[in-house]
Amino acid sequence: MQNTLILASSSPYRRELLTRLQLPFRCLSPNINESAQHQESPRLLALRLAQQKAAAIALQYPTAIVIGSDQVAAVDGQLLGKPGTEAKAVQQLMLSSGKTVTFYTGLCVQQGDKVLSDCITYSVEFRSFDENTAQRYIRIEQPLDCAGSFKCEGLGVSLFKRQSGDDPTSLVGLPLIRTCEFLRELGVEV
Repeated sequence: MQNTLILASSSPYRRELLTRLQLPFRCLSPNINESAQHQESPRLLALRLAQQKAAAIALQYPTAIVIGSDQVAAVDGQLLGKPGTEAKAVQQLMLSSGKTVTFYTGLCVQQGDKVLSDCITYSVEFRSFDENTAQRYIRIEQPLDCAGSFKCEGLGVSLFKRQSGDDPTSLVGLPLIRTCEFLRELGVEV
């Protein structure tokens, strides 16, 4: 009998990624406080939030395998969250223009008291562009719910110069390579 698999997220992007593994799963929102702690690094913030998301759902479903993930983007030491508004999205993109943005994707897979976690980094070097380009992109793709204000799986790639990292799915919000490793470690055949 296969263990119940739960994605501790309401993100449609993470749901789509996990669907690629062709495993049955449920999505449950963990409803945790996602605020950064004082002087918390982006890496530690992403990892802590992923662990808290998994732990919150694992508490309710102790025999399930729970996947928690969270992503934090940073450029020049400044965190880039989900913009929420077009104006903030344009501001974030202009801050990223001609620079490298690092994405920290925390992952935690938990079953009972067994906790497997890691933080995967991925970098995007943006080409230089003007505010009209940023505004046009935001208007077309509406990435207001995406950290860093772009969708790499869509038109956002037109803003890139290059990208680098071990797992491109981590840029979308769920590092599938490490997720598969952790699931296999818990006995799930992927």
